[in-house]
Amino acid sequence: MTRKGFGLRAIAIGGLAATLMAVPAAHAEDKVVVFAAASLKDALDAVNKACEADVGEAATVSYAASSALAKQIEGGAPADVFISADLDWMRYLSDKKLTKPDTELKLLGNEIVLVAPKDSAVETKIEKGFDLAKLIGDGRLAMGDFKAVPAGKYGKAALESLGVWASVESKVAQAENVRAALKLVSTGEAALGIVYATDAHAEKGVKVVGTFPEDSHPPIIYPVAQTADSKDKDTPAFLKCLRSAKAGALFKDQGFTVLAPSN
Repeated sequence: MTRKGFGLRAIAIGGLAATLMAVPAAHAEDKVVVFAAASLKDALDAVNKACEADVGEAATVSYAASSALAKQIEGGAPADVFISADLDWMRYLSDKKLTKPDTELKLLGNEIVLVAPKDSAVETKIEKGFDLAKLIGDGRLAMGDFKAVPAGKYGKAALESLGVWASVESKVAQAENVRAALKLVSTGEAALGIVYATDAHAEKGVKVVGTFPEDSHPPIIYPVAQTADSKDKDTPAFLKCLRSAKAGALFKDQGFTVLAPSN
């Protein structure tokens, strides 16, 4: 295995291990436990702190790919709130009656962008048939697992829509979640990457090369819901605060579009 290959594997395994280790610890703290898409980390950390006074405590948040979190909830992990980076994984839990349907809400929107290491000379215009393979060269294109991770699914859909997927599929380095993909670009292990605009905003080690057209992929929507097994009395207060004007301002500061009406 090459050094870069080992790095890819280490990031994936390390991220998963951290997520799994967080679950029992969160349960032991007897707080509102939130399972949230990895791309929400910077914004939700700020929102969680701002909401502490309203809720009565800070929630414990575990971040990972929406797919991994949904599977953990299905397996009985003690989560009170689930925030997914797409509608599919929320529907997955809802169909299994693992959420409280009356609490499901479309909370946020986002965009996907093409990023490169901050010192890269790459420039392009993202459009139908653009030569992405040439831009990648002998390097790799980092993106979330395109079979499960929402950012990866959105990215693949966009590349297929633009007619360039077949030319770059063999160059893709799939990561466990979008933040892991971002890390591969910021450290130079990947020449380019497809991440959310909010991730690029949060990482100073990358630069945005271009934004994918909205009509090249399904709308990027982050739904939220209380889980069916949630028993923490402060969960409704946390959900209410997510829809507050102060939370909305913090989400917007990180580049998200706020979809849910403020309380």
